[in-house]
Amino acid sequence: QVQFVESGGGLVQPGGSLTLSCVASGIIFSSYHMAWYRRAAGKQREWVATIYVGGSTKYADAVKGRFTISRDNVKSKMDLHLTSLTQDDTAVYYCMALAGTQYDWGQGTQVTVSA
Repeated sequence: QVQFVESGGGLVQPGGSLTLSCVASGIIFSSYHMAWYRRAAGKQREWVATIYVGGSTKYADAVKGRFTISRDNVKSKMDLHLTSLTQDDTAVYYCMALAGTQYDWGQGTQVTVSA
């Protein structure tokens, strides 16, 4: 069974930083492009960043220059380092393997940016 477990969220002040982690199971992690998504209250889930099998990365314009995605294929783990956070970054963050099939979403991890 494919499973994604996100962690690392929390309450952070504007301008602060946070690192989110995602551990995947049930897949050959190194064979998948991986991505982070987020969903703010009352909004649709949106794509945040992708890290490809080869290690190259791509970011949504809203987070470019502030967020950094990375992966550890040995641990089947992916991180998202968030910096210069604003209230617009408040959301539940999810990870997902990019595959021909849509896997079930994990529970996500809540990031709240507030003074």
